Amino acid sequence: MDKKSLSIKGIIFDIDGVLEFQGKVYDGAIETINSLRDKGIVLRFLTNSTLKSRKSCADKLKKRGFRIFEDEVITASYATALYLKKLNPESCWVMLEREGLNEFRNFTQDMENPEYIVVGDNRSNFDFNHLNKALRLLLKGAKLIAMSSGLVDSSMGNIELDVGSWAQMLERASGVKGVYIGKPNPYVFELALKSMNLDKNEVVMVGDQISTDIKGAKNVGIRSILLKTGEFDERDLNSDIKPDFIFDSIRDIPKIL
Repeated sequence: MDKKSLSIKGIIFDIDGVLEFQGKVYDGAIETINSLRDKGIVLRFLTNSTLKSRKSCADKLKKRGFRIFEDEVITASYATALYLKKLNPESCWVMLEREGLNEFRNFTQDMENPEYIVVGDNRSNFDFNHLNKALRLLLKGAKLIAMSSGLVDSSMGNIELDVGSWAQMLERASGVKGVYIGKPNPYVFELALKSMNLDKNEVVMVGDQISTDIKGAKNVGIRSILLKTGEFDERDLNSDIKPDFIFDSIRDIPKIL
């Protein structure tokens, strides 16, 4: 496939494992983003992080030297808040910590009789009492929304249980089917695409994981680039889900433009 046939005008980047990983910015990441921006490429940054709001995520990237703006960032917490807004719930219990909780500030929070239980990364509050309370509320009729479907994550250092593990446990125990928002689910990709005002064939997704980034791109019909960075595992290449390109570094992306 030659450069002319690609006609790439927009790129959606994963953040953890692509721009940075475990607090360290990848060599060439800042320069590549600047170069793409200077070429007029429309950029979006799509992360399954629930702990960060889009503002705190953009601010942290800026402090590390990136020229990235809040309206270009879509976190799983921000996307979930937009999804929830469409439902116009009477109340919800948002199981989440840190800045990501700010995305839900306009909703009525109710831990006693919520219409929706919304599961994010609740860290140490995923304990016996809170999880059993959530289970009982689901059995009483509350609906379940999970900010992402990932089971484990190591972007913060040691491997740990991710949002999907807690949500799926509640789902199985209660029999209540959950709605999942983050990658690889179509909703967040469609949100990003809508904001870019580009045709799908003009956009490419860049990520380090087959199971979220590449699968999600395939789900919505856009091309994808797999980077051998972050949480990439060579065994992923045996997957039936294939990226359109595989690169060793973010520095390689301009090759296809």
